[in-house]
Amino acid sequence: MKVRFSPDFDKQFSIRLNKREQIKVIDTIELFQDDPFRKDLRNHPLNGKWLGHRSISIGGDLRLHFKMLDEDIAYFVAVGSHYQLYRQ
Repeated sequence: MKVRFSPDFDKQFSIRLNKREQIKVIDTIELFQDDPFRKDLRNHPLNGKWLGHRSISIGGDLRLHFKMLDEDIAYFVAVGSHYQLYRQ
């Protein structure tokens, strides 16, 4: 699986996350690239304003949102806590 990152994702990654969380995101993306549907990633489709996107868990309250550009390219668009990603 190939991954790409939106400018918003890059900004959220550098501003919202501390160094430990950034390392965890990098590790999680590597696991995702090997097997996007590993049980511990909890990969699932989203609804509402995130319709057409999917989410994986980094652990704890952190989530990564992405959209599949084709069957082998994931485009990561957001990273943050449940509150940061789902608040209105």
